[in-house]
Amino acid sequence: MDGPTIADVARLAGVSKGAVSLALNDKPGVSEETRQRIKQAAKDLNWRPSIHARAMLRSRAFAVGLVLARDPRHLALDPFFAGFLGGVETVLAGSGSVLVLQVVGRDERAEAESYRGLATERRIDGAFLLDIRRDDGRLQLLSELGLTAVAIGPATVDYGATPAVGIRDADGITAAVDHLVELGHRRIAFVEGDPAYLHSSSRLDAWLQAMRGHGLPAVLHEVGYFTGDGGAAATRRLLAREQHRPTAIVYASDLMAVAGMSVAREAGLRVPEDLSVTGFDDNPEAAHLHPALTTVHQDPVSVGAAAAELLLALIDGRDGRPDTVAPRLITRASTSPLS
Repeated sequence: MDGPTIADVARLAGVSKGAVSLALNDKPGVSEETRQRIKQAAKDLNWRPSIHARAMLRSRAFAVGLVLARDPRHLALDPFFAGFLGGVETVLAGSGSVLVLQVVGRDERAEAESYRGLATERRIDGAFLLDIRRDDGRLQLLSELGLTAVAIGPATVDYGATPAVGIRDADGITAAVDHLVELGHRRIAFVEGDPAYLHSSSRLDAWLQAMRGHGLPAVLHEVGYFTGDGGAAATRRLLAREQHRPTAIVYASDLMAVAGMSVAREAGLRVPEDLSVTGFDDNPEAAHLHPALTTVHQDPVSVGAAAAELLLALIDGRDGRPDTVAPRLITRASTSPLS
């Protein structure tokens, strides 16, 4: 047996189907008394408009988008992304909206075309912007497309008119350097992620400033591109230096740090006795390595939830307050006093 329809609600309330639409979408055109009578009729019949009907009535897609220009192979190894999606879904689950995800590989033109297609076809009401790049054209693009957007990136960056959830990743790198200096280290190297991303340059800048703040030379710097292979290669270059070989290395991600620890062992070095190591992310396996990894903990689930709450508020025309999330250093066994 078919369930109740909008016609049944209209019949019970003694109004037209158009009046039901106006009342249930809180639009003007019906008296408050009639609105309440219609809502009571819908409640008595246990009738709710379908997502498709709601979308038609409100000119809404009830969907938000995320387009990523990343290598899918690297994406599979990124725990931040999985946690971020989990946080987004915790908010979307009770909102009636869904997430539309597209991964286009490292092709910025395809990324832009995806956003254009989603906007033109009215498949999404707004979008998340991850992996913010230098001179990122997506901020202007989404504004031109009329799409509500929320950026997720370093808290120190000015995103213009685009609201953002800021991550204070610089605080985590500064804490790692301070920790190593307290242990007596002076030759502290840094392995950067991918320079194309602002969160990578933000962490590099934090290392530079922290080293200079302690009166130490900031010269031991290599790029690892946030990959295991890149982190291993960067570590080999640092350890090959005949002069000023580092006694400690700060990595911009746990994945690079784990690879670096393996390279150090291959070179006959003990971690942490000969080389102290810190990471960034606090991946689930970080606490179970041998030695357990000292790292900067960030909570991608909280970041995703904050971003989703802000985006939905903006789409609904409600006040949405940009937020910041602060990571913290977790001290484990991969760092020790300089021997």
